Amino acid sequence: MPNALAFTMLLIWPLIAVVLFRRLPLERAIIWTILGGYLILPPVAEFDLPLVPDMDKHTISAISAFVLCVFMMKKPVPMWSSSRGARVLIIVFLLSTIATVFTNTDPLLADVIENSYPIQIIMTHLPGLTWRDLGSVTINQFIVLLPFFLGRAYLSSDHGLRELLLALVVGALIYSVPALFEIRFSPQINIWVYGFFQHDFTQMIRGSGFRPIVFLQHGLWVAFFMTTAAMACAALARSVLDQDEKTRWLVALVWLFMTLILCKSLASQLYGLCFVPVILFLSPQWQLRLAVFLVLMGVAYPMLRNLGMVPMDAIIAQAQEFNPDRAESLAYRALNEEILMNRAHEKPWFGWGGWSRNLIVDIRSRESVTIPDGRWIIVFGTVGWVGYVAEMGLLALPVWLLWLRTDARTPPSPEVSAISLIVAVTMVDMLLNATLTTYTWMCVGAILGYVERLKSGVSKDRPSLFGDGPIMGGPRDASRPRNLL
Repeated sequence: MPNALAFTMLLIWPLIAVVLFRRLPLERAIIWTILGGYLILPPVAEFDLPLVPDMDKHTISAISAFVLCVFMMKKPVPMWSSSRGARVLIIVFLLSTIATVFTNTDPLLADVIENSYPIQIIMTHLPGLTWRDLGSVTINQFIVLLPFFLGRAYLSSDHGLRELLLALVVGALIYSVPALFEIRFSPQINIWVYGFFQHDFTQMIRGSGFRPIVFLQHGLWVAFFMTTAAMACAALARSVLDQDEKTRWLVALVWLFMTLILCKSLASQLYGLCFVPVILFLSPQWQLRLAVFLVLMGVAYPMLRNLGMVPMDAIIAQAQEFNPDRAESLAYRALNEEILMNRAHEKPWFGWGGWSRNLIVDIRSRESVTIPDGRWIIVFGTVGWVGYVAEMGLLALPVWLLWLRTDARTPPSPEVSAISLIVAVTMVDMLLNATLTTYTWMCVGAILGYVERLKSGVSKDRPSLFGDGPIMGGPRDASRPRNLL
């Protein structure tokens, strides 16, 4: 149970965001309000308010950044993209939940008669969705896209994209300290600070050591955050010309990679080993080509999986030769996917909606007997194919459009190619885990804004896609940021 400090932190985060917006340039204020909330605020803890989505670390940080940008800084955040495909996907993303609610108004009831004396009847009740849920889920879809809109409007310049990379590195360097502490002494920080442990402690034990979790949802999230930070650090190291500064970035990269290895997540380690060298040594054009391939794989895999065209038995057999423990975990994930896909196929177009209606529930214990790990199976089961295409399409479209808009004569900037690759790796990881975060949406929006700049001829150096001149966010000009490393 979260303690009073956990709920206090959620309450005061908008006030902390006010300080950030007053003291930092606008780009950094937006980034650190959202990224800082993700890294520092308590997981799981939330305010359950009527008629609106649950207010947790993700929604509070996104709303705070949006409201302060619009009302305190007087900076508009347009939501209508110049890309027709993006407009369609945004509309479907926001409105497809209406069909989900109206096709799930019936409650799900099940009962079992125990073979005992006296006879006992146990009833499981999963409520149907109502007009109250309609308002909540629609508002929630809009809140999910707030970081996307902010990134598109104010982080799509070369400077804004660099700020995104810089924040990842600085945040990960700071986070590495508590992470290394938990690796050595066990995951305890969230218990000490917020009064509870946010997951199953046994899953944080790996071999003779521990995975760090700090204030995130799972140890896998910490490992993946270190992976994306290492990729960002590699991009920054490659982009600088001064040898002393390059050396500092490379030292930071070695530190982050060491922390990543100690996080004991095989998938994240493989991502780092594969894609950090890509960013260090391949051209931005080749990085973007690889990103396009990965996002297409991320979108296509669930479709191929539903058609039975993914040879899971052969993949598990190969994993068995490499690491029996990981093969067992993969087989368990595959079994859960099969069960949840069969459940989702009962309502394929708009899904089952909320209240865990997309899961298989044991009517005796009233607990779920399935664990949805991958983001794709959660989306498919909850909002169906329509919602799945809208969400995954919106994540993949900016990378695809960037590839179409750039060539050898107008190559992508090193910053946008690196962020595109980070988004692409996130989409691949979403096949295994639900690692889609507010920061990912902010990066996707920044890529789309960059593409719109190329299309309209707006300078890539202008801080705002919609305003003129440098953005001021306090006493310093955003065009001349401090070096944080």
